[in-house]
Amino acid sequence: MSFKSILLATTIATQALAHGIIGKFITDGTPNPGFPTDYIYRIQNGNPVPDLAAWSTSATDRGYIEPASVNTPDIICHKDAVPGLLTAKVNAGGTVDFVWPDWPHNVASVLTYIAPCGGDCSNVDKEALKWIKIDEAGFENGTWAGQKLMDNDFTWSTKVPETIAPGNYVFRNEIINLHDAATQNVAQLYPQCMNIAIVSDGTDVPQGVPGTDLYTADEAGILFDAEGDAENYSPPGPPMYVPGATSVQTSPTLGFAYPTLPAAINSTIATNMPLTSIVPITNATATAIATVVPTTLATRTRSAAITTGTASFETVPLYGKCGGKSYSGSKTCVNGSVCRLYGKTYAQCVPK
Repeated sequence: MSFKSILLATTIATQALAHGIIGKFITDGTPNPGFPTDYIYRIQNGNPVPDLAAWSTSATDRGYIEPASVNTPDIICHKDAVPGLLTAKVNAGGTVDFVWPDWPHNVASVLTYIAPCGGDCSNVDKEALKWIKIDEAGFENGTWAGQKLMDNDFTWSTKVPETIAPGNYVFRNEIINLHDAATQNVAQLYPQCMNIAIVSDGTDVPQGVPGTDLYTADEAGILFDAEGDAENYSPPGPPMYVPGATSVQTSPTLGFAYPTLPAAINSTIATNMPLTSIVPITNATATAIATVVPTTLATRTRSAAITTGTASFETVPLYGKCGGKSYSGSKTCVNGSVCRLYGKTYAQCVPK
């Protein structure tokens, strides 16, 4: 065998052992193919490939996105991702099973997001999608999510919330390999996307987060000593969707007609930051918070105005933003919740 052949064989074997993609996803028992890497070569050679609901990428090595690239479009659905032309279907309350053939890394977290397309997902702008986290798992009861996936025939199952509004969505299942992730830029992120229509009687349209704002390279769920501190691990990204604690999306890319909301409530979401300490804050101290970070799952419906002293405020709903740089809205949370400071950068109304 020539040196070139040996090198090629070694490279292929290494790629197969070191990386992973979704081979298929199953919606309510119906299998749907993923996007295999050999299709990339078919496309490059001008040969036809079947239409799929899975998104295509240019990752011929079944590789990952490095933490240094989490604020680039590649983190959304992998490198140079393009929407699938078909759309699978699942019922709200049903299950989507993501199959990762021969996934090799047990020290890993697993997350699932959805983003409404507001129409046909086959031509959606991936950078306009707003992602809602519906599933996450890290280290629980002594076992990493990566190990659970491997033990379950390399399959991760996510239940679709019953309360989510019907429509066409992009689903995003992601594994984050945390081996040696205590070192900067060593964690490996493997996002995979597919178009799935949700059949539902639900009405929730939660506020999502742009894909390029889901993570920061050095937040605790990505830059983490998994070998030495596993018990304290929390998956990265925005909070998980909580049924009933939703916010109405107002982005025109969604294709829905929602009322215009006050600027103080409908604030622009910018950059995600890690959650650190939590301490209560008051109206007087909330304005001292420095950097705006994303609010998710905050109810965007207008609340009744209340009067405190000589100033008039609107109550901030559960999970609503109640402080931040240049924030001029109310810091008074709805009954049963309190405005709390997360780290040194962001305040949100949370249950008492």
